Amino acid sequence: MVRRKNNIPSFENEPRWLDVKNKNPNSDGHFVYGIQTTGIYCRPTCPARTPDPDYIEFFDSCELAERHHYRACKRCKPNGESNQERDSRLITKACRIIEQMDGAINLEELSKRVAMSPSFFHRKFKKITGVTPKQFSTAIRIKNMQHELVKQNESITDAIYNSGFNSGSRFYAATDRSLGMTPGAYREGGKNTKIQFAIAECSLGSILVARSPKGICAISFGNDPTELLNNLQDKFPNADLIGGDTEFEHIVARVIEFVENPNTALDLPLDIQGTAFQQRVWKMLLTIPAGTTVSYTELAEMIGSPRSVRAVANACGQNSIAVAIPCHRVVKLDGNLSGYRWGIERKRQLLDRETEK
Repeated sequence: MVRRKNNIPSFENEPRWLDVKNKNPNSDGHFVYGIQTTGIYCRPTCPARTPDPDYIEFFDSCELAERHHYRACKRCKPNGESNQERDSRLITKACRIIEQMDGAINLEELSKRVAMSPSFFHRKFKKITGVTPKQFSTAIRIKNMQHELVKQNESITDAIYNSGFNSGSRFYAATDRSLGMTPGAYREGGKNTKIQFAIAECSLGSILVARSPKGICAISFGNDPTELLNNLQDKFPNADLIGGDTEFEHIVARVIEFVENPNTALDLPLDIQGTAFQQRVWKMLLTIPAGTTVSYTELAEMIGSPRSVRAVANACGQNSIAVAIPCHRVVKLDGNLSGYRWGIERKRQLLDRETEK
């Protein structure tokens, strides 16, 4: 059924029209739009030329559009699985396959199993998960390795091979940043690893600063100094935790000064331990200047993974180096504050200080 212009009011200022105009992928599944001049209805992300807003009307479902005598677009198939839904399903399938694979992956073979070309599969995998297939495979093997390391009756060499690494050198190269110590030390809760720490007071409450041989590995806030120390001990129960010397006390003072006055510089080496994806997020956080904020959606776009918003939020939540890695500068899309590992009120105060003139 073809309709005439002005049968319905213009939607030029309608938020859903902006989603159609910008082909917003997040709007897929929330509504469809009918085109009066053609009598078809489409998804917001339909790749066809964007219609004139004076000739469209919106519907909350495909059923409503069809009830108004519109027929489904054969190009974007609004009443079926979208391209993005299909890609997400296939990439999820690929992730499950990788989890079951032992050792290195074969990109060509893996792409065949999800019916994609190798280059398209590699691009889609990184866009959806935030990491490459190889990085995902390495992360799975590292996770397996962490489980293997705690088995008391198994040698470290056996653990390396049982977790999917085909050589010890590949394991040590891949896990240096993720474990932050040798596998033997990890197995024994940080045994023989020296970690300097100090607990002090600042305007945000108690603050713990810890340093490994590589650099600052923890900055955390809390209301109870004992709880802060217990959390550090729980992470590395057998590490050699030692109190800070005079040099380290100066470092702690610099950290506190930075907390109180974020416009000062904090040029300290950091021991950033995490997965490849987490490190991408945390390193991007280091580029956000004081006094500015970004949304989780914008941060996902900044690292080149626009569909990894939830994973980005999780990475922010896993950051253990407060302030120096400024995850407090990430907010909701509407600008409101979201959760913060060390409390929403501390996040508010940090942002308020950065915007003070």
